[in-house]
Amino acid sequence: MAKPQGRHRIAACRCGLVAFEAVGEPIVGAACYCTSCRTAGERFEALPEASPVMEADGSTRFALYRKDRIRCVRGSDLLREHRLTPEAPTRRVIASCCNAAMFLEFKGGHWLSVYNQRFAPNEQPPLEMRTMTRDRRAGVEFADTLPSYKTHSGRFMWRLLTAWAAMGFKAPKIDYVKGEANGIPG
Repeated sequence: MAKPQGRHRIAACRCGLVAFEAVGEPIVGAACYCTSCRTAGERFEALPEASPVMEADGSTRFALYRKDRIRCVRGSDLLREHRLTPEAPTRRVIASCCNAAMFLEFKGGHWLSVYNQRFAPNEQPPLEMRTMTRDRRAGVEFADTLPSYKTHSGRFMWRLLTAWAAMGFKAPKIDYVKGEANGIPG
C-alpha cells in the first residue's frame, strides 16, 4: 500500500474479526440504486445474523477507495466472494464470521467500493452523489440538492479516471479473498 498522508479509517465487520485500513480520502462517497446492488443487498441481508446493507430508500452506500490505499489488516481468511451470476464481472465480498458485506470489486478495477456501514458511524465518509437513480424503487423521491444521476455521471467517471491516473494507470490485484460465499440465497 502506498504511504499517502491523511486520515486513516478502519472498516470492520460487525464482530470485528475482519478489518481494513483505508488511508486518505475516498475517491467519492456514493449511494447506488442499481438493480444489482439492491439484489445483492437483499441476499446479504437474508443471511443469518447479517447486518443491514441497504439504506431505507433501497440504495447501497459506498466509499470508493483506490486499491493502493486500502489493505486488509486482519481476517483475510474469513473473506468470501459472491457473484450474482457465475459470469458477473463484479464480485461482492463478505466476512464469513458475521455475514457482514465488506466491499464490491469490479473486474480490472483500480478501486474497491467499501460498504459505508463498515466504518464507525462517526467515521463514515460523507455522501457526495447518488448514481443509477433510474433503477430506484418506485416512490423514492429526493427532496434535497445532492447530485442525483440516472446513470454513472461524467463527474463520477472523472473521479475514477483521475484516481487511476494518480496510480500510474495500474490496477492492483486483490489476492486475499480465499473462497466463495456459501449459503447465500440465489
